Amino acid sequence: MTHHGLFISFEGIDGAGKSTHITALAEAFRAEGRTVTLTREPGGTPLAEKLRTMVLNEAMDPLTESLLIFAARRDHLVTVIAPALLRGDVVLCDRFTDATFAYQGAGRGFDLKVLATLEQWVQSDEGLLGDPSGNAPMKPEVETVIEPHLTLWFDLSPEGAALRLAGARVPDKFESQPVEFFSRVAAGYAARQQGHPERFARIDADQPREAVWQAVRQVFVEKGWLSGVAGA
Repeated sequence: MTHHGLFISFEGIDGAGKSTHITALAEAFRAEGRTVTLTREPGGTPLAEKLRTMVLNEAMDPLTESLLIFAARRDHLVTVIAPALLRGDVVLCDRFTDATFAYQGAGRGFDLKVLATLEQWVQSDEGLLGDPSGNAPMKPEVETVIEPHLTLWFDLSPEGAALRLAGARVPDKFESQPVEFFSRVAAGYAARQQGHPERFARIDADQPREAVWQAVRQVFVEKGWLSGVAGA
């Protein structure tokens, strides 16, 4: 069992059910003595939450949207994520940069090269996590870029996600998009997995909730980050 900080992100299209399992995973880590920081994107800080409200509800072009999301992300990294990792916390984040590439990139058709540049600027360590040779989560090809140690991708067909979302609540501007939009987003997630296979763990989300949870837990047991004792 490692006691270094762990940065875990949860990804998937709206309706994939990822949020359901964040609390269960937090409880599993706490049961083994770990301190857990639960957070989300866009959001996670007072400033980032204000930007989240704008992004989810206001009409804007993809570049404006992307800039607001990355501004929120920088504040989130500086204020919450980096300090938590330095304390040795397990950080569980509902969405991170993969969502930007999937939604703004693939879904909205925004330039992936621009997003990659913003990713490097905004997620630059710049001393946030101390010595880059230590336990900081880094991209192998860009030493100073902070990213999750592990990304759980809850993979569900857009049609299945739409059925789950139907009538659940008043949708935001993304949740109200047509199935075709979510097909592009799902393809964007698949592309991110192909580009970062060592970081992604695909979870088949088209299963009963308990089966999905067991698949999630097994990922962490196999990595040695949780014990093999059944629970949660």
